[in-house]
Amino acid sequence: MASGRRRIAIAVATVALAAPLAVGCSAVDKALDCVHTADDVAESATDLQRAVEKAGDDPLAADEALDAIEKNLGEIGDKADDADVGKAVDHLQKAVGNVRDSIKSGDSTPDVSPVVDATGELTKACKP
Repeated sequence: MASGRRRIAIAVATVALAAPLAVGCSAVDKALDCVHTADDVAESATDLQRAVEKAGDDPLAADEALDAIEKNLGEIGDKADDADVGKAVDHLQKAVGNVRDSIKSGDSTPDVSPVVDATGELTKACKP
């Protein structure tokens, strides 16, 4: 009987020790997802810069880059529960909205530097 209690005690201790590790891994996985998505956002921001520079050649390219950024921001926003990441996502969404509004009102060369700046802020916020 003592060996049965001992096995139960060992099993309980093992679960108790493993639980924080599993939670820790989950947090790391989330942070890595954020970093990967932030990298995608940065790529889209670069695409946006190129599209704005060549707006006369391909006016739809800027819209496509903005759509890609917004899609990736949605993914980060759904997964992130970090206040800094949330703030960076909000800031970037606002910057993207401003660029989109500028394009809709006829600006063929909108200032995309706030998007680039906010992308850097997001990348920093996502670092594990």
